[in-house]
Amino acid sequence: MVLYIDPGTGGMLFTILFGIFGVAVFSIRALMLKLKYRVSGGKSAKLNDQKIPIAIFTDHKRYWNVFEPLLDEFEKRKQKVTYLTCSKDDPFFDKKYEYITGEFIGEGNKAFSKLNLLNASVVVSSTPSLDVFQWKRSKNVDFYIHVQHGANDISMYRMFGTDHFDALPLSGEYQVEEIRKLEKMRGIPEREAPLCGIPYMDAMKKRLEEAGPVPEHDKTVLMAPSWGKSGILSRFGEKLIDALIDTGYRIIVRPHPQSYSSEKEMLDNLMSKYNGNPKVIWNRDNDNFEVLRQADILISDFSGIIFDFTLVFDKPLIYTDTKYDISPYDASWIEETPWTFKTLPELGLELNEENVGNIKELIDKCIEDPSFGKGRDKARSETWVPMGNGAVLTVDFIMQKYNEVTKKKSEEAAAKNKEAKPSKKKLALPGPKA
Repeated sequence: MVLYIDPGTGGMLFTILFGIFGVAVFSIRALMLKLKYRVSGGKSAKLNDQKIPIAIFTDHKRYWNVFEPLLDEFEKRKQKVTYLTCSKDDPFFDKKYEYITGEFIGEGNKAFSKLNLLNASVVVSSTPSLDVFQWKRSKNVDFYIHVQHGANDISMYRMFGTDHFDALPLSGEYQVEEIRKLEKMRGIPEREAPLCGIPYMDAMKKRLEEAGPVPEHDKTVLMAPSWGKSGILSRFGEKLIDALIDTGYRIIVRPHPQSYSSEKEMLDNLMSKYNGNPKVIWNRDNDNFEVLRQADILISDFSGIIFDFTLVFDKPLIYTDTKYDISPYDASWIEETPWTFKTLPELGLELNEENVGNIKELIDKCIEDPSFGKGRDKARSETWVPMGNGAVLTVDFIMQKYNEVTKKKSEEAAAKNKEAKPSKKKLALPGPKA
């Protein structure tokens, strides 16, 4: 008898086994760090000298646009916040805040070793996989909040990506439904998931309105892929770039930051081949606002930039048939097709092996077809809720949880002190002698 395991289940089992292995390895490392911490008397953990009211953690500077609107709102309220980043050159350090402080906490395990001993009331982050791999819940943190860095499915994180957060401000009812299904299947207590909108998209929309009209320019195509074997550059590479050059349009290629390290050889070869072509521009600006503003159409795969471009800049999309394998992701636990994949056909046309040679025809049709504008309106109503006030609503929620946590801790401390306080008993005086 041959035992058969379908690819989806196999991928799920592999992820679980890998997770168990990762937990074991990093638990040992965490134990060693704790022993070192105790031997040193805690002097090496400067972050833990005092309780941090609210800490915001980011694992890369590219998420600065996610947190800047929140930090600006905290600053308006004169609320002290500590910003912890894994990027030494994070744009945060160019900002002048009075109430917000920041610190570069190192990269990789060095950063996680500090986070795992962090002493804070509330921690806010867009980094998933809390308590799954290196990043462990600190016993000195009271509440963890996950904020999104994209306008798409909350289930498109690697498996168990949001399971160990205490609350998840979201931006669409379909996301709430995904979380509730995962909670029910995994026996997780129902967590708060208020609709707070998308602060960084609100800020981007406002910035676009203030920037005014785009100067006259040649028709511009932006290719902004994700990285890995399913990404555009890995799958189509020279074939697509050559076809784009033949259109005569201006081409901006903006590789995913991870491509520069994880697929360096492939990227170096492409950049070297097309470096002298005046129609091909390679872009790696940390701030993608100007390239999004200049582009007339986007070609992408499963990158989150899809929704920034279509919903904020209100422009059409060509998306690739990447044959995306969802087995390692939370979405594989949910029977329905992810919202992202159902929505893409309403935003633009699909690029595949058969029509890549007709890319000019696809581009022109996407730009001229009014039906994709209606698709963008529909997508906004489903995944950007509410629109325009995300930073205020998100900070309102964070402050609500902070106030609840501090009140609870204060009441617990008062009760503990009351129990520990010795009761005053009257001393019995000796009576008169007979």
